[in-house]
Amino acid sequence: MAEASVLIPPLAPGAQIAVIAPAGPPKPGRLDPVAGWLRERGYEPALLPSCFGPPPLDFLAAPDAVRLADVHTAFTDSRFDAVLALRGGSGCIRLLDRLQLGRLACTRKLLIGYSDLTVLHALRTNAGIASLHAPMPASDWGLPGAEADTDALFQCLAAGWRVGDEVGRAAPHPFTTGSAAHGRLIGGNLAMFCALLGTPYLPDVDGALLFLEDISEEPYRVDRMFTQLRLAGVLDRIAGLLLGSFTGAESPDAVLADHLLRLRCPVLAGWPSGHGQPNRPLPLGVHAEMDPASGRLVLG
Repeated sequence: MAEASVLIPPLAPGAQIAVIAPAGPPKPGRLDPVAGWLRERGYEPALLPSCFGPPPLDFLAAPDAVRLADVHTAFTDSRFDAVLALRGGSGCIRLLDRLQLGRLACTRKLLIGYSDLTVLHALRTNAGIASLHAPMPASDWGLPGAEADTDALFQCLAAGWRVGDEVGRAAPHPFTTGSAAHGRLIGGNLAMFCALLGTPYLPDVDGALLFLEDISEEPYRVDRMFTQLRLAGVLDRIAGLLLGSFTGAESPDAVLADHLLRLRCPVLAGWPSGHGQPNRPLPLGVHAEMDPASGRLVLG
């Protein structure tokens, strides 16, 4: 396969993965198995200091300086072949104005994670570098029902992603509408994407395919955030909307239906990624074509 067609190279057996905690701390008992899980999959783990605290606030894994240093180290230290977030939660956005963006943009090392990691995915997208919205060890691995998602992640890491690869298919959904659309895949967690509005870190939304999902957001909050996206002009500028799962609260379907009526772009809903299960890996920062008629998402 030609080099130009490789969007995310395979991660070779024995590759060393830097595990960082740029957001929240792991719950009790969730850190201990991580190194073993990675070794079982054929990779060499390197758990960086932010994984071990101490948390200065209940919602931060470690002090800002420690988490910031780990992000810089993970991407710039040549020993590491990929960067894996321990979990999401909250805290990544506190680091944005102190991150040395040039150091992050000098390597195409893969970033793996989701949820609060949406803001770090945005930095990779802005630098023209692919990243991976995917399950994280302290949030997902080893939990009942999560085996298929974890297996899918490691299968994708071993195979890589190329132009023409089918990312997956969404089941028929009543919100799905419109014709095929092509653009750069951006987005992630709805709340975190909205938090980037008005900052210099928001990815370019013009002609993009915007992926959104969320957890524990009541319908009135989902309504507020979609209204914010509309008022900011985002929903008028994207080429297509890819909707993942919205879990952990009362269903926001009525709110979503109301907002989707105003959209002028295609929608592919029910995508199997987000805080619920399934949570299949989704490349971000790469071009793709979504086809609402078939439910397919194809890279390239």
